[in-house]
Amino acid sequence: MFSTPRTLFRTLALAEVVSWTLLIAGIIVRATTGWAPAVTIGGGIHGFVFLSYGATVILVALNNRWKAGPTAAALISAVVPYATIPAELWADRRGLLAGTWRTDTTTDAGTQARWYDRPLAWFLARPALLFGGIAVAVVAVYSVLLIVGPPGGTKA
Repeated sequence: MFSTPRTLFRTLALAEVVSWTLLIAGIIVRATTGWAPAVTIGGGIHGFVFLSYGATVILVALNNRWKAGPTAAALISAVVPYATIPAELWADRRGLLAGTWRTDTTTDAGTQARWYDRPLAWFLARPALLFGGIAVAVVAVYSVLLIVGPPGGTKA
């Protein structure tokens, strides 16, 4: 399904847009009807997808050897509603999403090996293990954030 970094990145960028829509719809429902669980549902989905998108950005940035600037721009785009689609289009036009997954440790001509190339290639050659590990990490971070509480705290 996610045979290239481009397909994975594009899918999560779109999922982030959908999750923003759910969160905004939940806020509107709460404001118009007073039904607070709407924000809890939309916010929960958005929070999980937000973290998943961030993990995807980092994975694709490592695989495609992005510099810090494009990586930060892609991560920051998740904070602005609907900005992940323009960020994905921008990255695609610049060729940042081109190529395949780096499943071997040989380097491209003129490209110096990085310290993470070997473990990344090992995990990329085992996609079920990689995505299972990322899912566990995202769930762990999400759970910690649920325990900490919503942004801005709760009303006493």
